[in-house]
Amino acid sequence: MSTESFHLDAEQIYQHIDFHGLINALALMHREPAADLKDLLLEQQGETGKNYCLIRAAWQKGSGLGVKIASVFPSNQTIDLPAIHAAYVLFDGKTGVPTRSIDGTALTYLKTAADSALGSQLLAKPGSRNLLMVGAGAMAPYLIEAHCASNPTIDSVKVWNRSAGRRDKLVSDLSQKFAIEATDDLAEAAAWADIICSATMTCEPIILGQWLTVGTHVDLVGAFRKDMREADDQTLSRAKIFVDSRATTIDEIGELIIPIEKGVITENDIRADLFELCSGVSGRDESSDITVFKNGGGGHLDLMTATYIEKCFRSVT
Repeated sequence: MSTESFHLDAEQIYQHIDFHGLINALALMHREPAADLKDLLLEQQGETGKNYCLIRAAWQKGSGLGVKIASVFPSNQTIDLPAIHAAYVLFDGKTGVPTRSIDGTALTYLKTAADSALGSQLLAKPGSRNLLMVGAGAMAPYLIEAHCASNPTIDSVKVWNRSAGRRDKLVSDLSQKFAIEATDDLAEAAAWADIICSATMTCEPIILGQWLTVGTHVDLVGAFRKDMREADDQTLSRAKIFVDSRATTIDEIGELIIPIEKGVITENDIRADLFELCSGVSGRDESSDITVFKNGGGGHLDLMTATYIEKCFRSVT
């Protein structure tokens, strides 16, 4: 394999991958045995806050092995750079031979958005029409596209963000593709939404349970540390709670750790993860249920997505 073909850049990946195919592939791969996982999180104090390096490894026995190195520099947004950059290497699961280098940033955008979209496909009430995107960072356009792909009845999108400039640019960029508008009133927009997707770097909750109407599905993407959360106690106490993976969320992310430690919820309140949902465990019971899905990511999702990318690329070369 030549050096050129060994590495897949972002442009190549986006050319061959669509969310419908990836979401369906993730649903099928969640019916297989879970991969072995190992994470390492490093952090350093930067000029305006902490920066992070996350190393995630996943090994699907006899199938594939992959490692991602991702940097998270939150202050990059002030200089118009994405907060997250990443690189990924995929290895053959039987021989250990490296088979592909993949642009890790593109892979992260795709797997994160498809993960959330699979969650909303399984948990949002049928016929959901109104999507609220909270946050206008680099992940936001992918999340909007993925949720609309998995919930084709969505016909209206609103965007809220602390910075009006980033919000308005996102709305402008997507205006030819979606019926999308900006909003300044988060409470009103949350009450309007059938699906709320939140992808922010906040440590203090910005989604309040008192705003939610019956039947709302809440997709929580942003929190990845033990001190971070996007939804308040009332949101979780009102909702039926689901996660993408029990192994990468319950003891790892403040979104669940903090309310469990406070006694607001218990670990038993986590009804199912994607492995269980994709294998037939029921999600929402009634159309009036409020559902929360915590997207915690994980090396298994990187490996699933990389495996799908590799399969798609081999089919066209």
